[in-house]
Amino acid sequence: MFRLLQYTKKYKFLFITPIFAMFILIGLDMLNPYITGVIIDKVIINQEFHRLNGLLLLLIGITLGRAIFGYIREFMFDYAGVQVGLDLRKDLFDHIQSLPFEYFDQTNTGEIMSRTTRDVDNVWEVVGFVAGFFLEQIFYVIVATSLMYMINWQLALACTVIFPLLAYLAVKMDRTMGKAYEEISDQDAILNTKAQENIAGVRLVKSLNRESLEKKKFRKENHKLFELNVNRSRILGNFQPKIEFLSYSSTILVILVGGFLVIRQQMSIGELVAFNGYVAMLVWPMRFLGWLTNSLSRCNASLKKIFGIMDQEPSIKSPDLPIEPDTRQGSVEFRNVAFSYDQEQILKDLSIKIKPGSTVAIMGATGSGKSSLVNLVPRYYDIDHGILLVDGIDVRKQDLRSLRENISVVMQDTFLFSDTLYANLTFGRDHVSEEEVRQVIKDSKVDDFVHELPDGLNTVIGERGVGLSGGQKQRVSIARALLKKCPILIFDDATSALDMETEFSIQRALKQRTAITKIIVAHRISAVKDADEIIILQDGKISERGNHHQLMNRKGYYYRLFQNQLGDVALAKKEVI
Repeated sequence: MFRLLQYTKKYKFLFITPIFAMFILIGLDMLNPYITGVIIDKVIINQEFHRLNGLLLLLIGITLGRAIFGYIREFMFDYAGVQVGLDLRKDLFDHIQSLPFEYFDQTNTGEIMSRTTRDVDNVWEVVGFVAGFFLEQIFYVIVATSLMYMINWQLALACTVIFPLLAYLAVKMDRTMGKAYEEISDQDAILNTKAQENIAGVRLVKSLNRESLEKKKFRKENHKLFELNVNRSRILGNFQPKIEFLSYSSTILVILVGGFLVIRQQMSIGELVAFNGYVAMLVWPMRFLGWLTNSLSRCNASLKKIFGIMDQEPSIKSPDLPIEPDTRQGSVEFRNVAFSYDQEQILKDLSIKIKPGSTVAIMGATGSGKSSLVNLVPRYYDIDHGILLVDGIDVRKQDLRSLRENISVVMQDTFLFSDTLYANLTFGRDHVSEEEVRQVIKDSKVDDFVHELPDGLNTVIGERGVGLSGGQKQRVSIARALLKKCPILIFDDATSALDMETEFSIQRALKQRTAITKIIVAHRISAVKDADEIIILQDGKISERGNHHQLMNRKGYYYRLFQNQLGDVALAKKEVI
């Protein structure tokens, strides 16, 4: 909770104003029982009717004052809570953006979504309403109890003797509920993940006719959440009746003991009515004690989850004093680079030198380390040993933002936002000209299908590019990378869904960009055979390297792959000649 207070400090005025209004409200509420008692004793019993008009006007004034200051308190607390929730969600999202790929490899999307939505909403509810209400009830208890002792200390002592027991029950319930809400929050994240995965993969589920299986899996996780909520209700049901019973016991004591004191003329009927009004002010907080501790426990559990993410220190970040190259030419060099992931050695003692403007292709069997190698260049992951230089400077010494701004990557998993096609194309740059867009969609062959879309470039495509074929999505992704205009361009199996003709057209457009260094990961010979150097990886090491003709003459992995893909050994021999 202390860290949450750091967010509220920024909006001190927003909180001070409703707190001031709250104090006025409490003062006005404390006058009501007193005035009621005066009316009974002075006007009704003593028949001092000349007092009635003034007392009634005072009650009307109190009612109007409560309406005005109640609105100020309610609105300002809620507005301040919204501001705190806004800042907390923004800081959480900003921090999530700073976390490395490795964090997202190990954390479910549904869990992150739960933290940024439901958990932040729980915090907003407490800051915007519960905290103010809780503070208000504390002051009600303090002031009302003081006035009760002023009216009759014997009766007040009889009523307040049960308060320590109420406090004990409230604290015990808070601790028990806190644990329950942590479990609910974790299970809620699991359920969100299950739903998110199912919705994202709904086409696969339907194509394999596995709807019943997915329903069963969802029902299982949903039932776990149900059981945790039932347990929470069981805890609340165990404590709340006891709290309410003790709260109402004070009212019974007022009637019994207070009635006896009135009969003995140790207090007036008006004083007893006023005393009962103050007791009612104590019963109200006691009745809501369970709900308040319930909300506070839920908020505390959410804060632990939120700050748990925010305490994740980014393992990959810019150095304090970054070194920038004089010019970005696009040279890349691996010097004895080793890389491991999740305690598994992926790359071993790799040395590769890529000159500016050259094209280098990376090939190898699945799991040989191709994607891992190219992911090191923009520093998505850090190497274990060796040095990785971009434009002659170690990537770990460069400003991370500057490094990545100068590298365009087309990844294996093509991702498109639910936005217009134009917005997806220009996602990598803030300002582009129409001429640049036209040229890029022509080079990437996006223009082959864009005219078929209902609104052309302004057509809103579905989530993750729903509505476009795999090849069309790859072409959009390639166009986006080309439009970024970076000195280094990385293709991680970016043309696997393209037909041979389209792939050839895109390769021809890439050749014309002689100033760009191109690193191409591919499985098809057609995508790499014109590269300046082709590197074959096997078990994280370089097993073959050279251009197309050199590797064909070597008759190793590359030669066999060429034969398998073309299906004609004679053609392979002719290609060598």
